[in-house]
Amino acid sequence: MKKIVYLPLDERPCNADFPKMLFGEEWNIVSPKTMGYKKQAACVEELIAFLQRECEDADGLVLAVDTLLYGGLIPSRLHRLSQETVQSRLDIIRQLKRRNPKLLIYAFHTIMRCPSSSCADEEPDYYGEWGREIWLTGVIRHRNQLGLESRQEEEELKSPVAPEYLDDYLQRRSFNLSFVMKSLELAQEGIYDFMIIPQDDSAPYGFTAIDQQKVRTVIAQQRLQLHVLMYPGADEVGNTLITRMALHFTGKRPHVYIQYSSALAPFVVPNYEDRPFAETVKYHLAAAGCLQTADSINADFVLAINGPAHEMVGVHKQPAAMREYTVERTLPEFVMQIADCKENGKIVTVGDIAYSNGADLELIQMLDEAGLLLTIDGYAGWNTSANTLGTAIAQGVHCLLSGRTKAHDDFMLLRYLEDAGYCSCVRRSISESEWFREQGFHYFDAGDDARGIVSRKIKEELDAFARENLSSLKVVPVIDDCFQPWKRMFEVGLRVHGEEK
Repeated sequence: MKKIVYLPLDERPCNADFPKMLFGEEWNIVSPKTMGYKKQAACVEELIAFLQRECEDADGLVLAVDTLLYGGLIPSRLHRLSQETVQSRLDIIRQLKRRNPKLLIYAFHTIMRCPSSSCADEEPDYYGEWGREIWLTGVIRHRNQLGLESRQEEEELKSPVAPEYLDDYLQRRSFNLSFVMKSLELAQEGIYDFMIIPQDDSAPYGFTAIDQQKVRTVIAQQRLQLHVLMYPGADEVGNTLITRMALHFTGKRPHVYIQYSSALAPFVVPNYEDRPFAETVKYHLAAAGCLQTADSINADFVLAINGPAHEMVGVHKQPAAMREYTVERTLPEFVMQIADCKENGKIVTVGDIAYSNGADLELIQMLDEAGLLLTIDGYAGWNTSANTLGTAIAQGVHCLLSGRTKAHDDFMLLRYLEDAGYCSCVRRSISESEWFREQGFHYFDAGDDARGIVSRKIKEELDAFARENLSSLKVVPVIDDCFQPWKRMFEVGLRVHGEEK
């Protein structure tokens, strides 16, 4: 059994646990026992000791560079570290390769995001007051650089950002960008065997897009286009790179056929992303070690993508009585195509990107009605379309390599309970309830106990959701653990298994 060392982007289950849930039976995936906590950085010295110890005899390393340099994704946006300290941490990667030259290193290093809303939950405190203005400032500067009119943004920016806050923000962006560039040097030297630069919450214009163009220019100058991919995503990249490593070690390159629910879906620019979905799909497949094919008959598996025909809306707006979700999308035919593929022995994994931040409940209903929930071989419908896509592809590859294992099926049950049950139903029903307000909680503060009364309420409602909406399952989804990783309502942590009825 090959040994893969995995340093995740942070401690949330989507980063720390999903790859091991899927691939942990076939590969010896070793990750740190302790990480940081949201804005609290992990102890990097302990992480370095972990890497030095475990990489000595490892076959592969999947490395979140932000975690090594800053202690996690959120700490990368908040730190006040010196250039010398961060450089010394980056140099550790060269040492790992020198000590074990056969170590296959797949790395990912994010470009600092710039959210469009004023919220300090994952950003510096001043972002809670000035976040929207910082984002608008970036959009205006970028559009002006490109010679494009920015009148709408200038009118919305009623007052300039306080200089001390804008300076602090831009200095940290510049600092982090300089180390993305230094990370590219490791790719050029061959220290990294492959690298992804994920675009976390990206957009066509703004500070993040400006930085991406700078990075894109260096990638081209150094002729790294085939070794370094930059595209929308972040929290799914651990899954993607573990998938790529598994394919490398087994010597396979799957060909994937794409089936859309709408002929117009490939041209939609999803929320939090900067390009048409069809282009992002190509990047995600290539990053995972797969290739898209137009040959449905000989494809290794089918990626069935449920998307809107035009503008994407958030999960809280479903069911959306809009043409792009009704007359310009044909869900019945989409489900019939999935059923036909399964009848003809094809592996099918579903990427449900109709809405951002949750599953399409109409699709779940139709899959349940058709008895396809556990007949298909993969499902994802959470957060951004990129997060969903990377997770769905990983399931397709895992099924191709290992078949339908118990762990694989349990992971699918998890996706239905988390993506459809929690993200599309329970999260909103609880966070907007009178009971929740009476407890003194709010969306970003659900109490001091990750397994407290809110988590117990979530489990109770998820059990009810499964009974009412997943009735065709031949197993009963059992929730072994339910917790709130960051004690807020945005995400949930679940451990799930299926028991025979």
